[in-house]
This record gives sequence, structure tokens and C-alpha cells, in this order.
Amino acid sequence: MRRKPPDGRAVSDASTPTRSTDSAGTAAGPSPVAGSSPVSESLLGGTVRRTVLPGGLRVVTERVPGVRSAAIGVWVGVGSRDESPVTAGCSHYLEHLLFKGTPKRDALTISASLEAVGGDLNAFTSKEYTCYYARVLDSDLPLAVDVVADMVTSSLVTADDVESERGVILEEIAMHEDDPGDVVHDVFAEAMLGASALGRPVLGSIESIEGLGRETIADYYHSRYTPPAMVVSVAGNLDHDRALALVADAFGDRLAAGSAGAAASPQSVRGGRYDYPPAPGIVVSERPTEQANLVLGTVGMSRHDPRRFALGVLTTALGGGMSSRLFQEIREKRGLAYSVYAFGSHFADAGLFGVYAGCGPRRADQVLEIARDEVRAIAERGITAEELDRARGQSHGSLLLGLEDTGSRMSRLGKSELVHGELLSVDEIIARVDAVTLDDVQAVAASLVEQSWALGVIGPFDDHDFSAAVAR
Repeated sequence: MRRKPPDGRAVSDASTPTRSTDSAGTAAGPSPVAGSSPVSESLLGGTVRRTVLPGGLRVVTERVPGVRSAAIGVWVGVGSRDESPVTAGCSHYLEHLLFKGTPKRDALTISASLEAVGGDLNAFTSKEYTCYYARVLDSDLPLAVDVVADMVTSSLVTADDVESERGVILEEIAMHEDDPGDVVHDVFAEAMLGASALGRPVLGSIESIEGLGRETIADYYHSRYTPPAMVVSVAGNLDHDRALALVADAFGDRLAAGSAGAAASPQSVRGGRYDYPPAPGIVVSERPTEQANLVLGTVGMSRHDPRRFALGVLTTALGGGMSSRLFQEIREKRGLAYSVYAFGSHFADAGLFGVYAGCGPRRADQVLEIARDEVRAIAERGITAEELDRARGQSHGSLLLGLEDTGSRMSRLGKSELVHGELLSVDEIIARVDAVTLDDVQAVAASLVEQSWALGVIGPFDDHDFSAAVAR
């Protein structure tokens, strides 16, 4: 219910980077330094401003003329990759618990207060961050800020709530397990990243959820959910100073507490080169399904790698739509699969590249062979100028259409400030996509082909040999 799809399902992440600025107007990362930063940037008619409140809480707003809505999100820089095997699933568990009640509101009041004004309230957990958000009429922004901030800062996390929500989360895991098209991405992550925190499912496992107690979850909450680890993003028909006052009032004395040496977000200390497991492999989850679900891939690029724009063009040309190579070769020409696409997943210090396909079990080997052949073909001969132009156009349209509502703009601001540390204007993003050349795409494909590949499979296979799919 309150979980977004697994990271890496999008065709391209090239549209997400943003840039924050300090009071001098220079590029600044996500380190929480108290002070005001009056950045104004034109963004499709919007104005972006950023302020760091005492205690390290970052507030980023975008005023969007001509709309009657506003969206607020509180982004916390902690996710499933920050968990140990013992606390696996704790970030997502906590996301559920924050809807259960505070000293000011019980669970019904939290949901009813925003539903009574036609608003939406929800949350999601990813591998590197958690977000709590609401979208309301602009006149109801004070209510939305107060409710979301109250949830995030003042949850009771009672023992009774931990026990009642445990069953809900186990049901969510069961629902997820019933969708092999989703689960295969977890299987691929296991094949590629092993038992590392980044390779584990966001939801955790049945065993880890059953083992989590109230004290462990509460300690996790109080140590991780601190002002330096948070970003508040607001977009819509609003005034920055007014929104800032609402946030400061809602967080109250927790801003002062945040200045007393509270822990910073893991996002602010991640960096360097990710230590990938030495030998990615093949993981097969044998199930009596009618269809084989396959994810074949290799190491990709971090969200800070400048080549990510070329990778975005590559994934679009390879498997980003009905005109892509994989769709044409696997579905249109041969009728081997209904769904097939390529994707790139970008993390702070790591990345994945992959191809997904759902096909009949007897066709799995052929589909995997075509997928590898198409990547090799691009590595050897590149893509055509027509494919490059089409991929650029798809990226432009995806970016601009994605900014049509205040919720999308809020999400862009919050995620960018928290995990990217830079705000690229729409024109800058388009310029970087347009700067990708045919040689750039071919070079990225060549780098992928040279690496070790991994394969995740769900289907009716007990002793099938898939080694040819990952052979170099």
C-alpha cells in the first residue's frame, strides 16, 4: 500500500538530478549547514528556493503559478541499505508505524484530517531513503505540513502498534511474493549484489519482520529520524517564507535538538566506490508459473556518474518503448514475449543495468540470447542517428510531462536535495541529454559487455542450465 515499486524499474534516471545552492549561490551538497539560501531558479515558470533551518533541517520550495494545489514531502535519508541483517525491513516497518498515532493524533485522525479536505496522504520506502508526503489544496497547506511533520517527528511507536502492524507487513510481503514480475527484480539484486544490504529486499523477509521488536524499531526511529537527516520539499501555489514558517513551527523544538550533535543522514557520508561482490551469478526461484520472468544485467552507474545520461539514452534505445530494439526484435518480429524493457538503477555509490522479459518458459533461452546479442551489437556498432534522436525526444518528453503536477515537482526537489546534492534546471538536463553522442552510447555499451553479468529467474525451472546467458 505505502511502498513504491522497486528501485530501477524506470527506463532512465537522467531526469532526476537537482542542484541546491548555498547563500553565495555556489553549488552545495546535502551537508546540513544552518542558514538561509535564497536561490531563485526559473523552472517551467516556477521559482525554487532553499533554506537550512537551525538544527540542519533543509527546506526546499518551488512556487508554481497558476495551480490551486500544494504538495509537501518529508524525506528521510535512511532506507533498507542502512539496515543490518537483524534489522532488515526496519525502515519499511517504521514507515507503517508512523501512521499509527502521535500524542496529538490517533491513526484515524491522521488519515481523516486530510481526507476531509480532499487531500492525499501516503509514504514509500526505498533502498536509500523514506518519504512521507501529502497533496492538498493550497489553502490547506498549513494542515498538511502540521500532520506530516507531526507523524515524522512524534510517532509513539507503541508495542501494540508494532504487533498489529506486523501482520499487515507480512501480508504485504505475501502480496509482493505473488507478483513474480516484481519479485524477479529482488532475485536479480541477489544475483548481482549477493547478501549485501543493497541486495536485500526493501520489505525485509518473513524471518526478519517476525524478529523485530518494539525497542529495536524505536531505537532505529529516534537515532535516524533527526533534522540533519531530513529534507522538507514543498511545491505549488505557495510563498517560500510562509512555507518556511509553517515548517519551523511544525518541527518546533526539534530544530534546536537537531543542532546538539544529532546524527547526519547516511546520504551525507556515502561516497567512494561501492564494493561489489566479486562473482555475480545466477539465482533461480523455481515456481510453477505459466510464464518465466527474467532479469539479465550487470553493474551500472551511480547517480553521480556523468555517463548516466549516455546510459539513459542507451536503455531507451535498447528497451525504452515500442520502437526500441528489444521490443521490436523480441515482441514485434518474433512474438516471444508480452513485456520487455531495459532499465538503469542508480544509487549513491553503485548502479545496476538490466533487461527484463516475461515469456514462456520454453522461450527463455532464446529471449536471453537476443537480449545479450542486442547489447553486444550496440557495443560493436553503436546505435543509429535516428535512434539517438528518438531517445533524446523520449527523454525530453518524459522530463517535461513529469513536471505537470505539484506532486512530481515536490518529489523532484526532495529527492534531488537529499540524494543528488545538485539542482539541474530543465534546460540543463535537456542540454546534458542532447550532448550525448553516438560514440558515448557505444562506449557505455562496450563497458557493460566487458563486465561479468548476472541473471535472476522466476519460473518452472528445477535444473535448467542458464550459464550461456551470462557467459562472457
